[in-house]
Amino acid sequence: MKRKEERFSADLLQYLNESPTAYHAVENAVALLREQGFQELKETENWSLQKSGKYFVVKNGSALIAFTVGKGNPAKEGFRIIGAHTDSPCLKIKPGACSVTPDGYVKVNVEIYGGAILNTWFDRPLAMAGRLIVKEDGALREKLIQIDKPVFLIPNLCIHFHRDVNEKSAYNKQTDLLPLLCRKEEGVEKEEYLFQLIQEETGIEKADIADYELFLYEYQKGIFTGKNQEFISASRIDDLSMVYAGLSALMQAKTGAACQMLAAFDNEEVGSTTAQGANSGLLRELLNRICKNLGLTDEGYFQAIASSTSVSADLAHAVHPNYSDKHDAETRPVLGGGPVIKYSASQRYATTAISAAYFMEACERASVPCQKFVNRNDIVGGSTIGPALSGLTTIPTVDMGAPILAMHSIREFGAVEDMVYTERAFRAYYEG
Repeated sequence: MKRKEERFSADLLQYLNESPTAYHAVENAVALLREQGFQELKETENWSLQKSGKYFVVKNGSALIAFTVGKGNPAKEGFRIIGAHTDSPCLKIKPGACSVTPDGYVKVNVEIYGGAILNTWFDRPLAMAGRLIVKEDGALREKLIQIDKPVFLIPNLCIHFHRDVNEKSAYNKQTDLLPLLCRKEEGVEKEEYLFQLIQEETGIEKADIADYELFLYEYQKGIFTGKNQEFISASRIDDLSMVYAGLSALMQAKTGAACQMLAAFDNEEVGSTTAQGANSGLLRELLNRICKNLGLTDEGYFQAIASSTSVSADLAHAVHPNYSDKHDAETRPVLGGGPVIKYSASQRYATTAISAAYFMEACERASVPCQKFVNRNDIVGGSTIGPALSGLTTIPTVDMGAPILAMHSIREFGAVEDMVYTERAFRAYYEG
């Protein structure tokens, strides 16, 4: 790889490692945007947008919409939108966080966020991150925390008590996935253990915490692997790799006639129907507000939408070397083969012939190979933000993503080259 591509790969891995939650992913993205001269816009304040201006909006601390105003007439040129999501399957700490067993173990009460592969969470050191709502100077404020230490662990049951574990590996989500925190300590009530840990690591006292949204994540950092270090093994590749590729492309793309936009939504893994999710009015309202601020009438706004295109950037399924029969016989994307356009007759993906064509053209301009994916007829696949994005805005949308293996595992697996290819295709899409 060229030095620029090596730098992108290293920066991507750093972004994955430093973004254990959607809140941290947005915080880190904002820091990068500020370095490149992007200005924050508040929804509660007046806007004054300028041609070629660079801006971003944060929603709920976990969703981000960044954009560069185009040089042309927005009614004629429209928007070039790349959508992705900031959340990943994980374990979320419940209210009433801790319990003490009769045998003196302190466990953390968690619920499953998204479609996680549960067995990958066992026997791995886990850390904790998220946000606290704290009372400070008579007001409620948001504070992000990250206790990047191997504090929690979910031990497997030994095979001697579970002889058929390799044949039957179902887990009880209520009882089998409770992480171990510590042994019982004298004089400490069960509700104090988590807050005691938070205070020790952050200095924030329980009395000042109004509420929390805290998640467990794998303590072990992502790495490059393979004989030639051609693979990436890390948590949250789905979908932070696409967030970062879109972010990098937006920051590097030459300002064109159209408005260039990255929309990184939260809560895709649980249906997107939240104020900060793709299945909300967030994007549509921001598009309208941008157009009105640039002087367009309602008629001009409708013309701008009709002149726009979008990309739903999520990950795609590469053919698994040990389970190759799970793929359609004719559409078989592989690691290292470039970004994948995803099709679905049932519209679980939003791709149409027109939207696929404009993305393939971007790949061609960037000298990037492109692959295609469709599920076997007897396997129901997942969905993405694509149908919500296109349905709510009426903007043609292509569903695509870099191919990976072990999707929704605590540790996913992809090819470095595909991440590089995707970022190049995104830049060409923005500039085209």
